[in-house]
Amino acid sequence: MKKRSILTVLLVLAVAAAVLVSGCSSKNSGSAGDDAKDKKYQFVLITMDSLDEHWLSVKAGAEEKAKELGNVSLTFRAPADKSDPNEQVRMVEDAINQKADAILLAPLDQSALTPVVEKAYDAGIPVIIIDSPVKTDKYTSFIATDNLKAAEMAADKLAELIDGKGKIAIINAQPGSGTTMMRENGFKDRIKEKYPDIQIVTVQYSMGDKAKALNQTLDILTANPDLAAFYATNEGSTVGVARGVKEKGVAGKVKVVGFDKSQDIINALNEGLIQATMVQNPYQMGFLGVQFAVDAIEGKSVEKKVDTGVKVITKDNLDELTK
Repeated sequence: MKKRSILTVLLVLAVAAAVLVSGCSSKNSGSAGDDAKDKKYQFVLITMDSLDEHWLSVKAGAEEKAKELGNVSLTFRAPADKSDPNEQVRMVEDAINQKADAILLAPLDQSALTPVVEKAYDAGIPVIIIDSPVKTDKYTSFIATDNLKAAEMAADKLAELIDGKGKIAIINAQPGSGTTMMRENGFKDRIKEKYPDIQIVTVQYSMGDKAKALNQTLDILTANPDLAAFYATNEGSTVGVARGVKEKGVAGKVKVVGFDKSQDIINALNEGLIQATMVQNPYQMGFLGVQFAVDAIEGKSVEKKVDTGVKVITKDNLDELTK
């Protein structure tokens, strides 16, 4: 009887201990979950400039995703001068030194930014490359338009507009940018491959500056009064060309195929100053960039390369534009 009582007491103590351990474990697990949920992240978004609507749309997408997640603080930075990639290099260095949790970067120059991108990646910081490439695979994800495909689409559209023949000019943005060089070279290759009666008379670089592109347009039209069309590779170049053909009085006669979306470009389409523009999805680049950075930090799988798509927009399908 005494032995049975001792066994009963021991059994009760064992059950009580098990319940206590289980309770502590549950409490600790809940605390860890709460800690993960409450973790705050500091991200830095660095674009090519802070003026083009393309980059402001990237910023808007990134800010929307950060707001949706609720635990991401986003710092937006951009160089004052598009022609100086070293300023971007310093910005990435700053982000590394300040121990940012992730860096989202649209590189001005694919070679100049490569070493500092590798430095950030080697430091364990997720690096999301947006819009334009770098010459390394040491990054977390590359989110961009398929610019070679877009350039081919632009060439086909321009050829259609001028019936496959005539003199044309290209006004590009930055000569060192991977994105704009793909747009230039992809366009040239397509023209050479499919349209032997189209002659490219000049290629000039506006650095994305609208005023510079305007002056280049006027000079090209003066030197080539029989010019059939222009191809412009970004928002600033496109707007500058549109203003140039208007000022010269050749709107509609000289066709224009541009790149990107802004209110100025929409207005130019409606006025007949340009006939088509290649519209990307910069909002989605920023939106996905923040999500992918968080996923990488939390150990989730992230796609190495994402094509965010492109559309040929004309006056007839303007209603297809989204934010």
